[in-house]
Amino acid sequence: MSGADLEELRHLRRARDLMDREYASPLDVPTLARAAYMSTAHFSRRFRDAYGETPYGHLMTRRIERAKALLRRGDMSVTEACFAVGCTSLGSFSSRFTEIVGETPSAYRSRDHHDSRVVPSCSAMLLGRPRRSPAQTSRIEEASVVAQP
Repeated sequence: MSGADLEELRHLRRARDLMDREYASPLDVPTLARAAYMSTAHFSRRFRDAYGETPYGHLMTRRIERAKALLRRGDMSVTEACFAVGCTSLGSFSSRFTEIVGETPSAYRSRDHHDSRVVPSCSAMLLGRPRRSPAQTSRIEEASVVAQP
């Protein structure tokens, strides 16, 4: 992997880190592309090549992960959780939540989550993350193999 490719991956990581930190903020592709020092079209293509998902898909996955944690607590309604994680449409949030998690936010909230309380948060985050199929490797995974001494 060339130095230019590694530099591009660093720029993409800046945008991904912004999504991971500021998931509740109103983020759009032009804002993320600026963080990566790229045009919007180039950024979208390269992000998908590198991470195996679109920037919007990554942002929504991060928001759903956080919403799951809020709903597990049980002291927040689905609507409150939706807006707390930066979504502006309850319908879109519910559809995406159901697509990623496999059940509606209301069903997820009403389930007993007592067993998950004993799982360390770092493990819960890993276990709660949707998985890509093994055939889908990202450029980041390829770069980490190449970069190892």
